[in-house]
Amino acid sequence: MSTPAQLPFLALNGALKAAGEATRLRILALLAEAELTVSDLTEILRQSQPRISRHLKLLAEAGLVDRFREGSWAFFRLAERGGAADVARTLLLRLDHADSAVARDRERLAAVRSMRAATAQAYFRRHAAEWDRIRKLHVADAAVEAAIQAALADRPYRSLLDLGTGTGRMLELFGPTIERGLGLDLSLDMLAVARARLDRAGLKHCSVRQGDIYDLALPKDSFDVVIIHQVLHFLDDGARAISEAARVLRPAGRLLVVDFAPHDLEFLRDEHAHRRLGFAPDTVTQWMTAAGLDLVLQRSLAPEPASEGQIAVSLWLGRDPRIALAAPPKLEVA
Repeated sequence: MSTPAQLPFLALNGALKAAGEATRLRILALLAEAELTVSDLTEILRQSQPRISRHLKLLAEAGLVDRFREGSWAFFRLAERGGAADVARTLLLRLDHADSAVARDRERLAAVRSMRAATAQAYFRRHAAEWDRIRKLHVADAAVEAAIQAALADRPYRSLLDLGTGTGRMLELFGPTIERGLGLDLSLDMLAVARARLDRAGLKHCSVRQGDIYDLALPKDSFDVVIIHQVLHFLDDGARAISEAARVLRPAGRLLVVDFAPHDLEFLRDEHAHRRLGFAPDTVTQWMTAAGLDLVLQRSLAPEPASEGQIAVSLWLGRDPRIALAAPPKLEVA
C-alpha cells in the first residue's frame, strides 16, 4: 500500500473543515459510491440546488471532490489523487454504513440508479436492432473479448483507459482486476448506458466521462493500459488518436487497438457513419510506430465459417519502449 501524501497544515485544516459539516460528509459518502450531478444530490438529500451547489464548491476547492463537465451537466466524484483525496477516503473508512442517515441516503441513491438504468435501457431498446445487425457481421464478441484478454495477460497492470468507451463493456470486462478504470466518450447517451453498466457491476473504482479522443484532458504518463476498441473506423484521423493515446501511457505501458480488418460493406459507411471500411495490418502498425511505440502483437480473427459474419477483426498491441522503474505487483482478486 502506498504512503498517504503529506499535506501542509493549512491544506489539511481546509480539507477537514470542508468535510466537517453534516451535509458535506453525506455528500462525500454518496460520491464514494457513484458519480452524481447536482440534481441527483438534490433528489437524494432533499435540499435546494443552490445549497447543494455551494457545498460542492467548498468540497472541490478543498480538493475532496472532482468535477467533470459533460454537455450542460456537471458530474462530481470523490477525488482520486492528492493528499486531500487521502483524507476523504480515510474519513469514509471510519463511517458506519448502518447509521440511519447514511442508510437512508443509500436507499435514495439506489432509486437514482434505478432511474439511470431505465433511461439506459430505453436507449438500448431504440437502437437494439441496428446494433444486432452490425454485431452479426463480424467475429463473435466472445471470441474478440477472449483475444483481448489474452493480449494483455502476460503481465499485471493497475490502471486502464478505454477511449470511445461506448457501453462501457471494456471497463466491465477488466474492472475486477484493476485498481482504476476510466472510459471516455463524446456521446452523452452512451455515457448514460456505460454508467448504468458500471453501477450494475458494482465497479466503484471505474468511471466514465465526456472526452475528446484527439485532445485528452489527462496528463502524460497516466495509465498502464489504453484500449481503443472498435473506434478507429469512425474517425477521420486515426494516427492522431493513436498518438494522443500513446502520450498518456506510462513507461512500458501498452496500447491495444481492436478494429475491423478491410471489408467492402459500403452500407456501413452510408448508414452507420463508418469513415473507414477496416484497416490493413500495416496501417495501424505504422501509426503506432510513428507514435513511438514498439509493436509486440498483431493478429486477425476470422468469422466462424458457419456464422453470418463477413468481417474479420484485427488486434494491434503496442508498448511504450521506456523502462518502468518498478513493475506493479500482481493484484489479488477475491
